[in-house]
Amino acid sequence: MVPMSSNATAAGLCNFVDVSPSPFHVCRTVSVQLEEVGFVRVEETEAWPTEPGKYYLIRGGSLVAWSTHADGPFRIVGGHTDSPNLRVKQNPDLESAGWQMVGLEPYGGAWLNSWLDRDLGISGRLSVRDGNSLREVLVKVDEPILRVPQLAIHLSEDRKGVTLDPQRHVNAIWGVGNSPRSFVDYVAALEGVEPTDVLGWELMTHDLAPSAIVGVGSELVSAPRLDNQGTCYAGTQALIAAVAAPTDVTPVLALFDHEEVGSMSDRGAFSDLLNTVLERIVLGRGGGREEFLRTMAGSICASGDMAHATHPNYPDRHEPAHRIELGGGPVLKVNQNLRYATDSAGAGAFALACDQAGVPLQRYVHRADLPCGSTIGPITASRTGLSTVDVGAAQLAMHSSRELMGASDITAYADALAAFLAPAA
Repeated sequence: MVPMSSNATAAGLCNFVDVSPSPFHVCRTVSVQLEEVGFVRVEETEAWPTEPGKYYLIRGGSLVAWSTHADGPFRIVGGHTDSPNLRVKQNPDLESAGWQMVGLEPYGGAWLNSWLDRDLGISGRLSVRDGNSLREVLVKVDEPILRVPQLAIHLSEDRKGVTLDPQRHVNAIWGVGNSPRSFVDYVAALEGVEPTDVLGWELMTHDLAPSAIVGVGSELVSAPRLDNQGTCYAGTQALIAAVAAPTDVTPVLALFDHEEVGSMSDRGAFSDLLNTVLERIVLGRGGGREEFLRTMAGSICASGDMAHATHPNYPDRHEPAHRIELGGGPVLKVNQNLRYATDSAGAGAFALACDQAGVPLQRYVHRADLPCGSTIGPITASRTGLSTVDVGAAQLAMHSSRELMGASDITAYADALAAFLAPAA
């Protein structure tokens, strides 16, 4: 059976991104969409249901969702919830030249100059005292309270710009005067939390300009965090479509935090999260260790991350025989040195999914004389032993505070992922 198309649209992507400024909000947004179609949240510390159903769990900024209406091998779509940005330091309150400042630190490979002169809000989470225990409070401040100002051209040494020092040049202005002021206390008060009850926080900035469908003919999406919320949105819509047209495989969506900084955390792709979930799924349907290992051997993962479109102003920075276009369909990513996990078998599986979904396929190869980025694909393959293929959707301005992709590509990407999760017999 060929699965029905997903409901992914450019407008849906824009809304998804705008309500999801942090990994924690991505998980909440995905969970809301899943619960609308009958998914039920489970907790890792509790016994899981043994009856067939649709379930998901959240570990911090990571989410895994699955359906157990079939007991075949796993078909997994992976992705990551985090994006490069500027994050709040633990002692953020600074004063300089009469300005009230907030100390920020780059997270991941943020393209720093793109964060200058933008109105910035704050998102993330607080760990709050609740009697003798703790509770989590999500933070989303969509107000222009922070700004990292550019140096005037007249003050640069050669009027060609400055090299930004991540220690000195990306702190944000949020007020004037010398009166001491606590930024964390301010954020806590906005969320209705007593400042003295805040015991920990993970706070980050986000660009307040809303996502938009732009260009002549509305052919483009301009938005922050497309890397990799494009995959989070497409993967969610793909899973919803796949469970509506079930086959004999077990579809899984795995969205990890911390990919942009190496995935080495309790909830990153290097953690035990995916392996643990997959084994518990097999145990829950009555299998044992032998059944789990046999299931894993027949399973496959599509590691979804955004891909580099060929830049019209810098075509020489791309492999000339592998031009990647916005609007050209999903992208298969191959690297001979295994910065991507794709092999011929994985390539064939995703190419077949694109064929079944009726969407074109592009093939990306990085220039051999430039260092190639990586994804959760090689990590997932090595940690789980799963056959893994790296795929994505084309975009420009990767790791900028604002990125660009084709409006039609999000639908084609989601449809291909849906076909991958629910392959035709």
